[in-house]
Amino acid sequence: MPFGASPIPWKPSITLRTERLSSRMCLLVLAGTLGTACSSEHPQTLVTIADARVHSARIVDIGEPGDSAGDVLVFDQPLLDERHNNIGNNSGTCVRTRVNHSFQCQWTLTFGQGSIQVAGREFDQGASDITIVGGTGIYSSITGEMQSVKNDDGTFMQTLHFRVR
Repeated sequence: MPFGASPIPWKPSITLRTERLSSRMCLLVLAGTLGTACSSEHPQTLVTIADARVHSARIVDIGEPGDSAGDVLVFDQPLLDERHNNIGNNSGTCVRTRVNHSFQCQWTLTFGQGSIQVAGREFDQGASDITIVGGTGIYSSITGEMQSVKNDDGTFMQTLHFRVR
């Protein structure tokens, strides 16, 4: 089951609550102690599916007609869990940087109790490793990376490997 002990990824798991509580307690206990660090962050994995079948990305053709550097891809799609239940929204933009190769992208995965922002190069083919650049809500101190893979059915499998401090 992805994302700790919670079957619904956008709800904080018991593990996340424990981590946050442990971090606060650790800071209180160790306040004023020089050279002592305390962290209870644990690696977590969250698998999401961006459903581009429902709302496909729109290309804003800039410059030369057709696929060319500078074209902008805009998307706002449902975000699903592995069982294809709607868990949020996947919204962002990409700029074509290399024709028939890749886009430079930034987007936000929005859930009920926070969001995760990612940015990086999205390849036309194969897997793309994208940096998690930040978050809000329960993801406010997130670090990690996401692997994005385009599926044959028009969806994108997004596997996030992260830590929340």
